[in-house]
Amino acid sequence: MIVEYGHLAVALALSLALVQAIIPMFGAYHGNVRLMRLARPVAIGQLLFVSFSFGALIYAYLGSDFSVVNIVKNSHSLKPLLYKISGLWSNHEGSLLLWALIIALFGALVAIFGRGLPLSLQSRVLSIQAMIGVGFYLFLLTTSNPFLRIFPFPDEGRGLNPLLQDPGLAFHPPFLYLGYVGLSVSFSFAVAALIEGKVDAAWARWVRPWALLAWVFLTIGIVLGSWWAYYELGWGGWWAWDPVENASFMPWLVCTALIHSAIVVEKRETLKSWTILLALTAFSFSLLGTFIVRSGVLTSVHAFATDPERGIFILGFLGAVIGGSLLLYALRVDKIEKGSIFAPISRETGLLINNLLLCTGVAVVFFGTLYPLLLDAMTGDKISVGAPFFNKTFVPLMMPLIFIMGFAIQLNWKRADIKAVASRLKFIFGASVLAAVMIFYTMDTDNFMAALWFGLGLWLVLATFADLFKRIGLGKSGNLLNKIKRQPRATWGMFFGHLGFAIAVLGMTGTSNLSQEFQNIMARGQKIDIGGYEVTFEGAKAEVGANYTAVRGLFTVREGGEILTKLEPATRTYITPYQSTTEAALYTALRGDLFIVISEEQEILIDTKKTSVFGVRIYHKFMQVWLWIGMIIMVVGGLFSLSDRRFRIGVPLKSLFAKKNKIRAGE
Repeated sequence: MIVEYGHLAVALALSLALVQAIIPMFGAYHGNVRLMRLARPVAIGQLLFVSFSFGALIYAYLGSDFSVVNIVKNSHSLKPLLYKISGLWSNHEGSLLLWALIIALFGALVAIFGRGLPLSLQSRVLSIQAMIGVGFYLFLLTTSNPFLRIFPFPDEGRGLNPLLQDPGLAFHPPFLYLGYVGLSVSFSFAVAALIEGKVDAAWARWVRPWALLAWVFLTIGIVLGSWWAYYELGWGGWWAWDPVENASFMPWLVCTALIHSAIVVEKRETLKSWTILLALTAFSFSLLGTFIVRSGVLTSVHAFATDPERGIFILGFLGAVIGGSLLLYALRVDKIEKGSIFAPISRETGLLINNLLLCTGVAVVFFGTLYPLLLDAMTGDKISVGAPFFNKTFVPLMMPLIFIMGFAIQLNWKRADIKAVASRLKFIFGASVLAAVMIFYTMDTDNFMAALWFGLGLWLVLATFADLFKRIGLGKSGNLLNKIKRQPRATWGMFFGHLGFAIAVLGMTGTSNLSQEFQNIMARGQKIDIGGYEVTFEGAKAEVGANYTAVRGLFTVREGGEILTKLEPATRTYITPYQSTTEAALYTALRGDLFIVISEEQEILIDTKKTSVFGVRIYHKFMQVWLWIGMIIMVVGGLFSLSDRRFRIGVPLKSLFAKKNKIRAGE
């Protein structure tokens, strides 16, 4: 009966969501305090019901209840505990239930932590949040029921796709969904602001932490997915411009622009309508990702649904949310008070240019992702738009963005002295150019663009440190430690965020341009030299796991004659469902990863003698670890900014800019 109770809980959550969507909005329109206050307890109640529903499905998964269709298709009694749980969101129905849970969670968080908000704004935000939830509850109850029973039921389930039985991918979807759905809060704030016709510094102060939180979760989710693809798929790559990857990348780019635009609204009360549009667009791209993955318009290891009814429902929901919000924007944007004026050379201008470059990049990714699908739908012609297109269109757009990032953080608000900034940065610029020239002539590459990217990465690293040194007054009188302690956490968040991005750029450049590769068969005792390492194949052995058999190789890695490590890559063959996967072995150092993959045994004739050999791929991924380090530092930066006390207390509505002439650069 627990399964039926879980299904009933979804229906009850829908009922509460309808109440939350209608009554508080009606109360805000008429100024009825009692009706507006109803939003908070209803939001918390909605979370309780959908949490019970989610827990009921997990309970059924843990008990291997094969009378539930969803569990039959995605679980097996031999599966390890972690993958029994993660099997819930590895499919269409379960992932939508997780979406509904997270939507309710964020609504409850706004209800609990948004007590400092004006009551009318909070009630409208919670109503809009509930409207989004209504769409997902209806989806679950009409076309995507995760609690559907089957009779007679089988003794065993079909199991989970072996490619998904990995810790990285077990946690990847929840973090990604937290980011996707986290953007719904910024969306709700934007729609509420359009209804009220009011956007000010206080509004930006409330929106910014929610956008930051979504950005942090999106970053973690993207990194986990990239890390999984890197070591699990056996090709040594971390990004393939797959449509599903792009579906998560587009809202991340828009969210990055939103965070920076919200800073401008908070500091200078300008770019208001632009910030509203970014908040609407960021969540719209999250919903677009849902459509791409779950509508059946593409086939991928990530994609779940192929039922056209589901695709039509999602498309209709997408049109209602995106179309409705953009229509409201068109009708109400003129009600938003115009912001203050700023000079062409100012921090506002620098942030605006970066936002425009980010949005242009989103447009390129959007076009490259959807054009093949639209062409197929309209003409039946099938084309593939892959890495070559994006590398030639999107990647060059990031070059001016990185340069302006290093320059813009040095500018003052409202008006800046470009000569003074250029004077401060001339040595950094010279060092970056010199480094690019030295890399071009000394390293094993004739790729001018690679050298330029290294120079840009170094430019951003040095410019980020220069900005920090200016903020803390390095070299000036006073206790340096005290000056460091006085810096707000948001300053450290910006520093780590920019520094992490710069380090990630260096890692991307190195691994994309200076990596080495070996692909061939190897017999026991054979050696190869790659990336400064000597790799010896010592042989292979068979092993048996909980729900798979495997062939595991043994490789000894030496440097300068000294043994560094032994690596054991494997090829696994899963029982249910029957499928083979690769398990790469990695040796990580700052200069790069040694990445080894082994395939099944085969016999060949060598000197008229049958010899056992194995297909082996060995990569030296130059500076690969720098990419992961950079992304981790970016996440740390986001967490630092979120922990800033200014986001946890109220903000004066009038006094923020009363002393605008005293605003110092970087404050």
